[in-house]
Amino acid sequence: MDELAIADRRSLRRKLSFWRWAAVAVLVAGGLALFAFSGWGDVTERARDHVARVAVTGLIQDDRELVERLERIADNQSVKALIVTISSPGGTTYGGEVIYKAIRKVAEKKPVVSDVRTLAASAGYLIALAGDRIVAGETSITGSIGVIFQYPQVKTLMDKLGVSLESIKSRPLKAEPSPFHPPSDEARAMIQAMIDDSYGWFVDLVAERRKLPRPEALALADGRIFTGRQALEGKLVDELGGDDEIRAFLAERKVSKDLPVLDWEAPSGTLSFGLGSLLAESVKALGYEAFPTMKSLEKTGLDKLFLDGLVSVWQVEGQ
Repeated sequence: MDELAIADRRSLRRKLSFWRWAAVAVLVAGGLALFAFSGWGDVTERARDHVARVAVTGLIQDDRELVERLERIADNQSVKALIVTISSPGGTTYGGEVIYKAIRKVAEKKPVVSDVRTLAASAGYLIALAGDRIVAGETSITGSIGVIFQYPQVKTLMDKLGVSLESIKSRPLKAEPSPFHPPSDEARAMIQAMIDDSYGWFVDLVAERRKLPRPEALALADGRIFTGRQALEGKLVDELGGDDEIRAFLAERKVSKDLPVLDWEAPSGTLSFGLGSLLAESVKALGYEAFPTMKSLEKTGLDKLFLDGLVSVWQVEGQ
């Protein structure tokens, strides 16, 4: 065999070796990506002892996924404590109630700390009450204890347009209050009674959890907001600080400071092995940004106009 043939064979072998290693590298990278997207990495991490952390952010609504996550945290023997970080102006009263009760179920089995961040008002503060200890920043915004029921009134606009709505009802209070006519005295009294009942429940919860006489809790529950410093003075929070103070409290409850804090986040996709995330990214790559309607629907889903029923939400006047 001449030297040229030998050189060709060697070149061919080098090419074959390269493509073999390239194929192995692709398979390994694919396996790692699948492992990462599948969530098995989180499962492996959560199998060792740790402190769990969940975040309550944005408008609070009936969040079944979060409740189920809290149930898993309560049942997970590797979770030695829970930190609930709250950055929320509030939301539906019922949404806050459900999450509050889910956190209290965790607290029956392990220590829970409420970490009040920039804003934890209204239903956000309601959720903070579920913790065994509430830690806030000196300039955090909290409080706004109360309940509100709002609905638009469009009768004046309809009159200008020459449009009217007639209704025949089984009883006078059916479908009241209505945006199409001013409420009757009976309708106002009905809604006020409902608000007063929910408000009384909220105040009782503050009094019970903060160990305050009810008149004192009632005086703090006039809807005003507080800085963390003011909330500490009013006994609405236990301590000012952050991560160091939280870990110090947990250490008092025999939770080692050496345990890692792991974020228990909502799953990024609904398909098995994390393929939902891959699909979402693929949709974006295929022109998601070209469909502004989809984006507006996402925004609308979080808009306060879609909060049904009684709400406990702090908002700047005019927003």
